[in-house]
Amino acid sequence: MANRLTQIATRTGDDGTTGLGDGQRVPKDHLRVEAMGDVDELNSQLGVLLAEPLPDDIRELLVVIQHELFNLGGELSIPGFELLKEEAVLRLDEALEHYNATLPRLKEFILPAGTRSAALAHVARTMARRAERAVVRLAAAETVRSAPRQYLNRLSDLLFVLARVMNRANLDGLGGDDVYWRSERLARD
Repeated sequence: MANRLTQIATRTGDDGTTGLGDGQRVPKDHLRVEAMGDVDELNSQLGVLLAEPLPDDIRELLVVIQHELFNLGGELSIPGFELLKEEAVLRLDEALEHYNATLPRLKEFILPAGTRSAALAHVARTMARRAERAVVRLAAAETVRSAPRQYLNRLSDLLFVLARVMNRANLDGLGGDDVYWRSERLARD
């Protein structure tokens, strides 16, 4: 593995390239760099979500997820390297099962709304989907293990479920339930 970053303004990217974890340089618009950037953006969004009032169990889970996303980004930065463990995908499956069990069945599509924490979880959910698409594009061009794609897929589902849980937790007094989509067209039919 390459040396850890010791300075920020290296100026080595001024030519439109960036260094991967194995030392090779690639264009900044390389599929691998795009996937790494989408994972980094998702992790940053989770940092914003963690700045909100959250139930303690969700906060603890999101901190673990941030570390796992950092591992995922590290794996993406080094072609052929494995850093994200299969147990991470299983942990998300278990969390999905746990939190889904506490929720009523959906009656209709819901809007990405409600409490601020729920809305931020929905933004993170869309970022997870984008990162998943970037990993799929990368895997079509290069060898990528399935765990990163599976992790992002489960994480987007989990963030949807956690948004529903956070609306019910109502820690900011502005939520309490899902915000259901109302189609004017469906209402007329």
